[in-house]
Amino acid sequence: MRALDRKVLRDLRGIWAQCLAIAMVLACGVMVMVLSTGTQRSLTETRDAFYERHRFADVFAGVTRAPRSLLSEIAAIDGVAQAEARIVFTAMVDLEGMVEPASARVISLPALGGPALNLPLLRTGRLPDPLQPDEVALSEPFAQANGLQPGNRFRAVLNGRLRELVVTGHLLSPEYIYTLGPAAMMPDDRHFGLIWMREPAAAAATDLDGAFNDLTLSLSRGAHEAAVIAAVDRLLAPYGGTGTHGRDRQMSHVFIEGELSQLGAMARVLPPIFLVVSAFLVNMVLGRLIALERRQIGLLKAIGYPTRTIVIHYLKMTVGIGLAGTLIGWGMGWWLGHEMTALYTEYFRFPWLDYRPGAAPMVISGAAAMGAVILGAMRAVSAAVRLAPAVAMAPPAPRSTGAVGPMRWDTGLACARPR
Repeated sequence: MRALDRKVLRDLRGIWAQCLAIAMVLACGVMVMVLSTGTQRSLTETRDAFYERHRFADVFAGVTRAPRSLLSEIAAIDGVAQAEARIVFTAMVDLEGMVEPASARVISLPALGGPALNLPLLRTGRLPDPLQPDEVALSEPFAQANGLQPGNRFRAVLNGRLRELVVTGHLLSPEYIYTLGPAAMMPDDRHFGLIWMREPAAAAATDLDGAFNDLTLSLSRGAHEAAVIAAVDRLLAPYGGTGTHGRDRQMSHVFIEGELSQLGAMARVLPPIFLVVSAFLVNMVLGRLIALERRQIGLLKAIGYPTRTIVIHYLKMTVGIGLAGTLIGWGMGWWLGHEMTALYTEYFRFPWLDYRPGAAPMVISGAAAMGAVILGAMRAVSAAVRLAPAVAMAPPAPRSTGAVGPMRWDTGLACARPR
């Protein structure tokens, strides 16, 4: 081992506490970057895949009562790729052992097959039989929270009429990844859920035979969303249209976008703060060490060590701190990202959600960490290594404390004025 390398190890042992403190500050910046960027990437990819595979709609509209014949005019609007009408209403659910009744949003399924848009994912059991009007499927979180398995029965009040319904299966929908009940701030799977029933049964329960009160649209590539929304509003206005909007006002999508924005802001704001503090600490600690070793630096230069070798010697110490902080940050960020992803699964109902940060957050955070400590070190090293050997070996000149006035002498003797 070279003499300078042994000196690096000796110096690190001497200031191990300061080095550990700097490494932990650096690790916090790396951890936040890996945690926030990796979690944001995992959520975004999972959401986009779920939306695409299950045909999440682009435009949503509500109406009091519109005839089914209007659907052909809506589908003919320029930019509309597909239009689907359905029946949506609220029901009260009477469950055993629950003091307060639960509520549910009832969504109609086509008389045959599955919907064209917002296709629910079947998790357990089967879809309701079109020939059995009392069969329904439930959202998986609501069914699990209340212990309702396929084949179980429960009672619900549909449009003022009490009916006994039979559970056939559990579903998840891209439209209700984040499910909120009326006037609720947080999901409550115990007291609010989703019920899917066939359209003839839903129409009979709400007196909407041959009509609909909810509309979903998918747009063609390059369509102008605002123009489509305005056209749909004009067609629905005579039938009590309650407003058409895009995904930017769809409740579940808005909450997911808000969470992704917060993760992005965390990744942009917090890591630079930790990295700047790390660079400052490296500069301060290394500057003091170099000040103490000023004569040794001069001696090394006097016996023939080039300036580059001395700079690399001190940078090796800095790189060691940076590597330690980066590795600790990677480990902490990966673990906390996995835990945060598990926490999101309690609120965001994806069929799958795995923490897969990818290589980009690791590479970017590692490069930023090493750049920060090296930048802090270069500022401390550059001033010392530029000195000539004789100047470096001499003690530093004392700092000036300001201008000194002329010295006055007081002899204590009075001079007689000549007469």
